[in-house]
Amino acid sequence: MASKLEGIFTPTVVAYDDRGEINEAELRRFLSWLIGQGVHGLYPNGSTGEFTRLTLEERRRIVKITCEEARGRVPVLAGAAEANVKETLAACELYAGYGARAVAIVSPIYYRLSAESVLAYFTEIALHSPIDVTLYNIPMFASPIDVPTIRKLAEYPRVIGIKDSSGDLAFMMRMISAVRPVRPDFSFLTGWEAVLVPMLLIGCDGGTNASSNIIPELTRRLFEWTRAGRIQEAMALQYRILELFDAMLFPFEFPNGFRAAAEMRGFKLGRSRQPLSKTQEADSVALESVLKCILADFGMVEPPAEGCAPRTRNPREDKLSQVVFEVMRTLEERGIL
Repeated sequence: MASKLEGIFTPTVVAYDDRGEINEAELRRFLSWLIGQGVHGLYPNGSTGEFTRLTLEERRRIVKITCEEARGRVPVLAGAAEANVKETLAACELYAGYGARAVAIVSPIYYRLSAESVLAYFTEIALHSPIDVTLYNIPMFASPIDVPTIRKLAEYPRVIGIKDSSGDLAFMMRMISAVRPVRPDFSFLTGWEAVLVPMLLIGCDGGTNASSNIIPELTRRLFEWTRAGRIQEAMALQYRILELFDAMLFPFEFPNGFRAAAEMRGFKLGRSRQPLSKTQEADSVALESVLKCILADFGMVEPPAEGCAPRTRNPREDKLSQVVFEVMRTLEERGIL
């Protein structure tokens, strides 16, 4: 029997070259670094990997690269969400051949489906998939998967877990309460690292956390400390990671904040495929300085040359504070102040 999915899985960002094409060499280097830093698994083609901005061929290539680079060192949970059941099952078959441990599948996007239709969709996949399936609940982007539906789908041996990105603790508790008595091997993963420690404390098995692209050693530490009962230390680290998470998530177009911070760890990831306005590009300079200041506090990077303004933990206010700080410093250097 295959091992249960648990620990920190990284929903990996994609490296692009100057032409906007997949930079395979840099992606492989990044994946190998993540494994070396101790992540428990890799999750290509997730939201952080911008799977909807990739072609079908690119999604398949990314999973193949990831499985090759993992080489059995860590399990690969491959995003296999396509526009319909036929293409999704084709991805399942292909990724099984690549050596993925399981696939993650979101409810169909664009159409808002009833709970009955969501159940029918996943039932078709559960009956015909050649690889284990993890449900992916992300109600902000796709039809939600409710607790009764999850309970019914857990009756299928191929459905081995769920990744929930709602961040809703009560919802997670209801899922665990409904499913774990009948499927103790079922994996519950949270996609919202802002509450990773509380999620682990109520019974989650781990997380698929975008921040592990940037601080993989710290997200693993958070998991291990919580599992070891070092709750006070884990919560102190959780609050520090929360500041970084908020600074990467809210002021940027997702996942640009996570991409920018990952680059600060020494990688050339290129530009996201989502075009930005000139205002957004200008804002990114100050926002990235704030990210660098937070990472410097963790000891992961050197602080920016211009220094760091005091932070309020409000990303937008911190951006303005950093701009003012840099302007004042420049004026002082020129002898104007």
